[in-house]
Amino acid sequence: MPEKIPQHTHCPICGKAIPISESFCSDECKQKYQQMLKKRKMLVYVMYATIIFIIIVFTLSYYIR
Repeated sequence: MPEKIPQHTHCPICGKAIPISESFCSDECKQKYQQMLKKRKMLVYVMYATIIFIIIVFTLSYYIR
């Protein structure tokens, strides 16, 4: 008969099985997750800045002619 696996979830960083009440398996994984979120947020800001820059360049090039 198959062995019953206890209720668990997985760490979003390393994939280890952890209890449902936990979000991460260790402080190291939690820090890596926080760093990943910071990088992702910065990337979004850079993308918005790039789009705004392109719009400004096209707008200025239209009015300069």
